[in-house]
Amino acid sequence: MRIQKMLPVPRGAGMMAVGAGLLLALSAPSLFAQTLRTIPEDQLLNKIKGGWAGQMIGVSVGGPTEFRAQSKIYDQPIAWNPASVRSAIGQDDLYVEMTFSQVMDTEGLDAPMVSYGKAFANSQYELWHANFIGRQNCRNGILPPESGHPLYNAHADDIDFQIEADFIGLMCPGLPATSNEFCDRVGHVMNYGDGVYGGMFVCAMYAVAFFENEIPAIVDAGIRALPPESEYARCLRDVMAWYQEYPEDWKKTWQLFEDKWANTDVCPHGAFNAFDIDAKTNGAYIAIGLLYGQGDFEKTVNISTQCGQDSDCNPSSAAGILGVILGYDQLPKDWTQEIESIKDEKFSFTDYSFEDICRSTMERAKKLILRHGGSIEDGRITVALQDPVPAKLEQWRQDQPAAVVNEDDPAFTWKGKWEQVNHERMSNEAGAEVVLTFEGTGAMVLGSYNKNAGHANAYLDGEKKRAINMYYPRPKGAESLYHIMGLPRGKHTVTIEVAGRKDPQSEDYAVFIDKAIVFDGPEQPKP
Repeated sequence: MRIQKMLPVPRGAGMMAVGAGLLLALSAPSLFAQTLRTIPEDQLLNKIKGGWAGQMIGVSVGGPTEFRAQSKIYDQPIAWNPASVRSAIGQDDLYVEMTFSQVMDTEGLDAPMVSYGKAFANSQYELWHANFIGRQNCRNGILPPESGHPLYNAHADDIDFQIEADFIGLMCPGLPATSNEFCDRVGHVMNYGDGVYGGMFVCAMYAVAFFENEIPAIVDAGIRALPPESEYARCLRDVMAWYQEYPEDWKKTWQLFEDKWANTDVCPHGAFNAFDIDAKTNGAYIAIGLLYGQGDFEKTVNISTQCGQDSDCNPSSAAGILGVILGYDQLPKDWTQEIESIKDEKFSFTDYSFEDICRSTMERAKKLILRHGGSIEDGRITVALQDPVPAKLEQWRQDQPAAVVNEDDPAFTWKGKWEQVNHERMSNEAGAEVVLTFEGTGAMVLGSYNKNAGHANAYLDGEKKRAINMYYPRPKGAESLYHIMGLPRGKHTVTIEVAGRKDPQSEDYAVFIDKAIVFDGPEQPKP
């Protein structure tokens, strides 16, 4: 189906943070400034339903391909069975959004940042990357915005907020400046800088899509919600330029992006391999899917899936945005028929069904429309449309991986009683420690969080920096325990000490050490 043309900087301090004041918008022409638009109430709900349904469809189509293509295009057939959409009920792309939706529905639209952190801390679903570390931080008293800050979260630029921000765009029809305000509040629970900008980009596109059908204008509006100096905005401007140069060849744009921007994330799982969970990379794949899909629903989903990496999250957001443009009743029926059969089934770990979350989103949207100069009368809703407003600039120095140091490397010095457990070393002896000696500008020590893990103390060059609670009810291996970047180049030490303390739920005091990644020098600026 082709669409026809139709009438706050986180408060955590640290050497890695670089803040700047609010920047002026790019010089692109205004789409919305000082404009009132009226939409029937049932049509607004139809678009909200289209957005939620698009997410469900996109994540279900891309689910079987997730990370099957890393630094390459997925070139196998993409199978679609309408019944597959049932899998969306158990997808973190959706149920994590609903954790934060519920905060708004119970505490109101002015709920403070800490409320989102506490709700996240109390959640029981499995998480990964920035979400995992962000929630661990919240559970251990490091609340937002510090929970997502790169001093405490090595995954600060990962995709996590980007995949769970859609609900904000859906409740901000025509209000991309407002969506940025909510993204700032929620996104810093688990991310920072470009990691938060990913959610802002996606949400601004959702917000604009309620009243704009031209895909390039929607993508441009998403870019204009970001600080123009940010790496996220810069890489998306490249995607737009390549699209204009090669409007019929999405694979050419994909390759140009790959050559210039991909695989720069410092996520420990991507060091020295093709795995790329960076928000910028995967956000570019959303943009490529939308631009080259040209309003065709199936084509949009397929291209954003074929771009690879986190290939269920990316088509989920692309299809959600397209679902807003089309509306639920105009989505292809063979893609939505199964949603009707599960529309009253609760999403995992939530109190929301498809029908519930659509109604909830609609109620929040109406409140925001009224709050920001709109009106509701006789079943018609008038929105005072906003222009995107660039967020404040926040970036952090990302040093580049120089070496992986395995636990048996002489760079590690082990003191006290340590046992070999599979590929890790473990000690539950209070005072036992391991010292990593390295040459470079930073290091990250990896180990396991699990039900037997206790507390550890981290030292840099002999000075205590952090206490770490490694307890987690399920095994979570090769994850960051402590990291530091931006050091003067030279010889440094990181020491991890068994503290002899534990979480009340833990079964032991053990500390597990897997390996380390040494960093040497910042990422080079891209021309």
